[in-house]
Amino acid sequence: MNVMEPSLTGLRVLREIAERGSFTAAAAGLGYTQSAVSRQVAALERAAGVKLFDRRPGGVALTAPGLTLLRHAVVALEALAAAERELKGAAPERSVVRLGTFASAGALILPRTLAVLRRTQPGIRVTTREATTPALVRALRARTVDLAVLSVRPPYRPLDDQTPRLECETLLETELLLAVPADSALGSRATADLEELADQEWIASTSNPAEPMMGVWPGLPGRPRITHTARDWLTKLHLVAAGCGITTVPPGLADAVPTGVRLVEVRGGPAERRRVVLARLPGPNPPAFAQVVQVLRREAARRPD
Repeated sequence: MNVMEPSLTGLRVLREIAERGSFTAAAAGLGYTQSAVSRQVAALERAAGVKLFDRRPGGVALTAPGLTLLRHAVVALEALAAAERELKGAAPERSVVRLGTFASAGALILPRTLAVLRRTQPGIRVTTREATTPALVRALRARTVDLAVLSVRPPYRPLDDQTPRLECETLLETELLLAVPADSALGSRATADLEELADQEWIASTSNPAEPMMGVWPGLPGRPRITHTARDWLTKLHLVAAGCGITTVPPGLADAVPTGVRLVEVRGGPAERRRVVLARLPGPNPPAFAQVVQVLRREAARRPD
C-alpha cells in the first residue's frame, strides 16, 4: 500500500498558496523563490497522486482534492504548533478567535465589538486582520481566519465557487455615499447627479484583476480620471479635504470624516447598496465563536452613538 508522505514545508506552501491565491504571492509571503514554491507543489502533487491546483488568470485555485488536503494540512500544522508551545512550557492559550475584516468595518462595528468582548468575555482572545473581501474568502478557505466580516455588492452571489459553501449571514445593509470637498460646488448640495461626476478627479484604491477598484462610483459614464490612489480610508478622506478629488465611502465612516469633507448622495442611477456579511466555514465551532458572533450581531444592529 502506498503511503502519502508530504513534507511539512510542502503543507505550509499549500496553506500559503490557498490564502494568497498565487504561487508568486505565496513565495513572497514565505520568503522563498517562486521556483522553490513550484518544486514543493510538484512534490505535493506527486505524493498525493492528484492535481491540487487549477491555474486561472491572475492566480490559482485549489481543486476539490486540494481542498481536502488543505483541511487536513491545517489540522496537522496547528497540532504541531500546539505541541511546540507545550514542549516549551508556554502557558495554555485562552480561546482564540481569528477575525478578518474589510477596511471600513473598523469604523462600522469592530471597535465596539472588541470593547464589549474585552469587558464581558475576558477568556476569549480575538485577533484581527484587515484585507479585501477576496483575500478574506481565501483566508477562510485556508483556515487562517475563523470568521470574516465582508462587504458584498449586488447581485448577491456565493462568495466563491468552491465547496463546501461558506455560511453567510447579513449583519447590516448600507448605501454608498460620495465624499467631496466641502468648499466645492458638489459640497454645497445634499445630492449630486451621476452625469456630472464624469469629469471629476477621483481618489481610488489600488486594485488588481481579481479585486474591484474601490473609490470610483460604480456605473460612472466614461473612463474615470483617477488622480490619486490610496488604500487607507483616512488618507483618501484627507486628500478629499485638501481638494485633490472625490471618492466613495460607506455611511459607517460618517463619524470619521475630517473637517473639509462633506458626504452627499448620488442620483441618476440605481442605488449602490452594500451588505456587510459575516462568513465562516460550515461545521461545528467552539463556544467562543458563538459568543463573538452574538456580539457582532448586536453591535451591527446598534446605531453609532
